[in-house]
Amino acid sequence: MLIGELAERTGASERQLRYYEHAGLLTPQRQANGYRDYDRTAEQTVRQIRALLAAGLSTRLVRQVLPCALDEGSLRPCPGVLEKLRTQLVRLDHRATDLAQARETLREVIRTAEDAEARQPRPKLRQPTTPDV
Repeated sequence: MLIGELAERTGASERQLRYYEHAGLLTPQRQANGYRDYDRTAEQTVRQIRALLAAGLSTRLVRQVLPCALDEGSLRPCPGVLEKLRTQLVRLDHRATDLAQARETLREVIRTAEDAEARQPRPKLRQPTTPDV
């Protein structure tokens, strides 16, 4: 299948598919005219790549994990992969904690600003004057 069809089937853009190829995650054959020709497994591979990237893995780590991916979305045991995934999970947990703290700080800043705004006296509206006739 050509790149446009694979893009349509997977929801990935053609640009993303070319990037996956450049990163060593996807390997199409080439037709005589130079067009990329993806085999029937490419659709599942792209879905796995996207899921792993969405899980926060780098393309370098996806390249290591991808050979361990099974069709049903799980992984078979591969040497060293489980430990790398655990390390990535710890990193994500730290980021989640940092984001939660940043969110709470922002909420406090907003609350403080709203309190200060509420204490500000409201300017009185001037009554329109009519010219003396």
